[in-house]
Amino acid sequence: MKITAAITGVGAYVPDYILTNKELETLVETTDEWIVSRTGIEERHILKGENQGTSVMGVKAVEQLLAKTGTKPEEIDLVICATTTPDLVFPATANIISAAVGINNAFSFDMQAACSGFIFALTTGAQFIQTGAYKKVIVIGADKMSSIIDYTDRATCIIFGDGAGAVLLEPNTEGLGLQDQVLCSDGNGEPYLHQKAGGSRRPSSAETVAHREHYVHQEGATVFKFAVKNMADVAHQVMERNSLTADDVAWLVPHQANKRIIDATAHRMGVGEEKVMLNIHRYGNTTNGTIPLCLADYESKLHKGDNLIIAAFGGGFTWGALYLKWAYDPKPDPQSAHVMG
Repeated sequence: MKITAAITGVGAYVPDYILTNKELETLVETTDEWIVSRTGIEERHILKGENQGTSVMGVKAVEQLLAKTGTKPEEIDLVICATTTPDLVFPATANIISAAVGINNAFSFDMQAACSGFIFALTTGAQFIQTGAYKKVIVIGADKMSSIIDYTDRATCIIFGDGAGAVLLEPNTEGLGLQDQVLCSDGNGEPYLHQKAGGSRRPSSAETVAHREHYVHQEGATVFKFAVKNMADVAHQVMERNSLTADDVAWLVPHQANKRIIDATAHRMGVGEEKVMLNIHRYGNTTNGTIPLCLADYESKLHKGDNLIIAAFGGGFTWGALYLKWAYDPKPDPQSAHVMG
């Protein structure tokens, strides 16, 4: 009997503080109308306070996931955290999150693939389920992008926000869960989207700080061109490989980078906007958090057997698409789709 890895629950968290376009107008030369028309973003959540790292949000998302699925921490076999903004160089943010929620019987590690990290991590976690090695795997997507954003750079500060989401993967023998994936990377994309300093090539120093090299550097036009083509192509490719038409797809779950990139991907797939998960207007680009936040926001609209195409594009460059069959019907939940604050 074939074992597949199915998502059996979702948890999510965004911080209290909301950074609106109106507030950004006071920081850089921009306007609400300009931001909305080019990105689709109206506001983003920001994690404030001292010693508040990505793990803070990851812990909240995992706690909600465990509560919603009735899962005990000691039942978890593996935790993977996809993040571009780890709390520390080491130990892994996944280790920190696991300790905070009482997951002590698992091994855990971080995965870094920029905005594609969550789908890379989901595919990786699924392998441990499909081989029969493990029964319960948590995959987290979380980023505190505000920690590496230059709020004097209007090209990037309008785009990013902070947030986290987590899913539980379990074995399925009904043919549900992860069906197929196409994952890609091209390191030649490095010059167009990267962080200059803070790694082993250019360690932190007074000079790197003075030259503002610890922030996201993005050449927007080039990244946009690559993202539109590659995200759309790979979503279309995974549909073709599995003989799926637009009618067969219940939902497109796209990385929330830019409304125009999302629209282009949907258009290439032939999918109408009514089938596209969209929350970029509320959260901006939370990097690894976008896809699990979408799943959390739309969980009540998902039904067992729904065909989902999940697609992402990230710095590096990295990109990919997954074909997933949803494994459960909406569950009555006294909580909202995700915990705020």
